[in-house]
Amino acid sequence: MPYQPHFTISPQLLSRVEAIAVLRERILGAAVELTWIPALQKDTRTRNAHASTAIEGNPLTLEQVRALEEGRELATPGTRAKREVVNYFAGLRYVEKHASLKRIGHDHLFELHRILAGEVMDQGEAGRYRTIAVRVGRYLPPPPLEVSGLMFELLEWWNKEAVQLSPVLSSAILHYRFESIHPFADGNGRTGRALALWELYRRGFDTHHIFSVDEYYWEDRPRYYRELAAVPETGEDLSGWLAYCAEGLFKTLLWAWLRLQTLSVNAPAKVVLRPKQEQLLNLLRDHRSMAPAEIWKALGISRQGAMDLLNPLLEAGMVEKVGGKKTGRYALKKT
Repeated sequence: MPYQPHFTISPQLLSRVEAIAVLRERILGAAVELTWIPALQKDTRTRNAHASTAIEGNPLTLEQVRALEEGRELATPGTRAKREVVNYFAGLRYVEKHASLKRIGHDHLFELHRILAGEVMDQGEAGRYRTIAVRVGRYLPPPPLEVSGLMFELLEWWNKEAVQLSPVLSSAILHYRFESIHPFADGNGRTGRALALWELYRRGFDTHHIFSVDEYYWEDRPRYYRELAAVPETGEDLSGWLAYCAEGLFKTLLWAWLRLQTLSVNAPAKVVLRPKQEQLLNLLRDHRSMAPAEIWKALGISRQGAMDLLNPLLEAGMVEKVGGKKTGRYALKKT
């Protein structure tokens, strides 16, 4: 028998889901015309990997995660934090590769977990359901003997029933139910968020893979945990959790829309970005402004090389210079 989630779709939630659909279409309609979609996809993977691992306590910054994604070495000591991030990038690639899979089974979950949790497990074995009891704060997940059956029911729901709901709702339901079962001894948080993303991709919600919902969870991590913990306290009523996730997806889409607007603002002609210019825009997105010396040091280029990158962006109205002649800094042009 498939899992049967319990929730009420309030007028407010329905309105939010409709607003999400409108905003999503606006973003996809704009994004299709942009020449820098690959850069946005790369940036989204970086933000997803950073946020999802940071929620679990990974100390690496967004810039350090970006460096790892680009294959650069980090001076930061410790291999575990790096391994968690590298694993998450690999897990995202696995999800993207299998985004159109018609039926997802236990083996797919095992493989995803093996990728995400390999060499970073505190207990248990990567790619196998847990054989021990676990506790998450005050919450006690089901005993290990029930895990396989509960996961079978959840997979049946995901493969057969989830399609009847908006992906906004089905991804949130999948996310919570997986976490409540807590099927693995370790690494459930990262795996659950990857599954929620998988459902969005599978349903064609994020066809360009340019939305990073995990950033919303990371922005207020205590609230994320409170919202998860509140569901069992309300008798498994998912209504509040769905409202929270819908709010997060709406904010995520707003962030994505603002990034697109920032890239395309007032450009007199379509700008074909060079790889270093894509990297420069990513840097400026993550900093309020940067001095010229900071830019060429971060990019590993000369002062003239930095100006060769900046000048076309300044002419296109994508970047602006702020401050005085000697103290001037560069920032993304405000819309």
